[in-house]
Amino acid sequence: MRGLMQDWPLLCSKVIDHAAEEHPLREVVSQSVEGPMHRTNYREVRERARKIAQLLEREGYQLGDRIATMAWNTWRHLECWYGITGMGAVYHTLNPRLFPEQLVWIMNDAEDRLLFVDLTFLPLVEALAAKVPSLKKVVVLTDAEHMPETELPNAVAYETWLEGADGDFAWRELDENTAAGMCYTSGTTGNPKGVLYSHRSNVLHSMMAQSPDAMNISSSSRMLPIVPFFHANGWGIALTTPMAGSALVMPGPKMDGASIYRILTEERVTCTAAVPTIWLMLLQHLEAHGGELPDLERVIIGGSACPRRVTEAFQNRYGAQVVHAWGMTEMSPLGTLCAIKPEYAGLTGDDLLAIEDKQGFPPFGVEMKVTDDANVTLPRDGKTFGRLKVRGPSVAKAYYKNQGAELFDEEAWFDTGDVAHIDQHGYMQITDRAKDVIKSGGEWISSIEIENIAVGHPDVAEAAVIGLAHPKWDERPLLICVKREGHNPSKADVLGFLEGKIAKWWMPDDVVFVEEIPHTAAGKIRKTALREEFKSYVLPTA
Repeated sequence: MRGLMQDWPLLCSKVIDHAAEEHPLREVVSQSVEGPMHRTNYREVRERARKIAQLLEREGYQLGDRIATMAWNTWRHLECWYGITGMGAVYHTLNPRLFPEQLVWIMNDAEDRLLFVDLTFLPLVEALAAKVPSLKKVVVLTDAEHMPETELPNAVAYETWLEGADGDFAWRELDENTAAGMCYTSGTTGNPKGVLYSHRSNVLHSMMAQSPDAMNISSSSRMLPIVPFFHANGWGIALTTPMAGSALVMPGPKMDGASIYRILTEERVTCTAAVPTIWLMLLQHLEAHGGELPDLERVIIGGSACPRRVTEAFQNRYGAQVVHAWGMTEMSPLGTLCAIKPEYAGLTGDDLLAIEDKQGFPPFGVEMKVTDDANVTLPRDGKTFGRLKVRGPSVAKAYYKNQGAELFDEEAWFDTGDVAHIDQHGYMQITDRAKDVIKSGGEWISSIEIENIAVGHPDVAEAAVIGLAHPKWDERPLLICVKREGHNPSKADVLGFLEGKIAKWWMPDDVVFVEEIPHTAAGKIRKTALREEFKSYVLPTA
């Protein structure tokens, strides 16, 4: 017997319809690329998105065509997402921080047909467009006044292009499993791999994300997504905020500490999301210039492990709850968030911080386990770590063109490539990437845990740990640090700070100081580059 309920497909267009009907005047505020702040609302976003859909269909773009975006978080980028998906095409977010040859490879693999691009990235597109034969048109996200001269064929200013439509367009009726978005992994090993989101997966992911134990977004929230839309599906925020009816505040290209502080305070932001490097910049600005964050209630931190001193500063100094999160491009991306369950509600001080250091527990819709190399499920005891595997309705079941098929098993579990443990209350903690874990004397050492503690040293700005060859122990840890400006810690200072906070046999065999630690396009530490740089380095213990 089947239920007698309506067949109401979960489509991205229904999200912006809901926002426009139930929260029509809710603010959408953006720092524009041209300079001024721009203000609109969900009703106007839908009107303009319909014009985009109308124009795309009129110009011959078809169901399933990949329409690329290379843009900051602004109202125009938001309009593009809904216009593209509303006519049945697939938004494909391009990360401009990738090397040009990587972008060319990705665009050709996806066979992008049209590109929406911000002014900032137009020179990059001019250099690579001819290498992408499928690309037929470039729409520059600006108005006629700011449109620069360009030799790109079929290039047009966005606002000029929109003048050719009246918005009389009905969203396409689609199967909810139709592809809606595409995002490529950063390709730290081999070529990047395409993750293809469906309308259904995007909508379900955003329903999970807005719940109280996740992002906790409501119609009274004012959300600032500093994480770019081109990073891991924008953490789903482009759909989650309209779904909840939250005001949406976007930083555009201005991502420095002073600009973030200004927009947080002037726009009375209550919730925000970004990777740890952004929060470190903001805290450095506050330390140097002072200031308060009276409206900020919640800071969502993901992308890499959150240093404890960031958590302490926001919660103890500025009164904002820190929600440590973890996820992957392949998961749309949210996997876990570290809300505090009743089992831990009585904890304070360092005991509470030890829980908040964890990546948290999954919302309904994400299943999670850790296994050994033989795929035997390991106990949830908070100490036995192994390969982290996940599955759920917003988790990829394959990559585009079936790359990396070995990461998906017959029971639909996806091997994340992370090493983690899960405690008795369901809290997961990443201890390393499988390729970064340090194997010493037959045991594993977590580079991430050492890094997080080292960054807590008042004179250390950033830290990375890699394993180097050792004649007796196979591998031993090397700690690489960047000094905070105006500070001069010694090797003994840093090692002394670690004492008593990690096991003795985890202690790094050496500490080196560098001017800069390399990062990936997603802002993560590039340990492959560090291992290459220090491959000939001889540890003093060797």
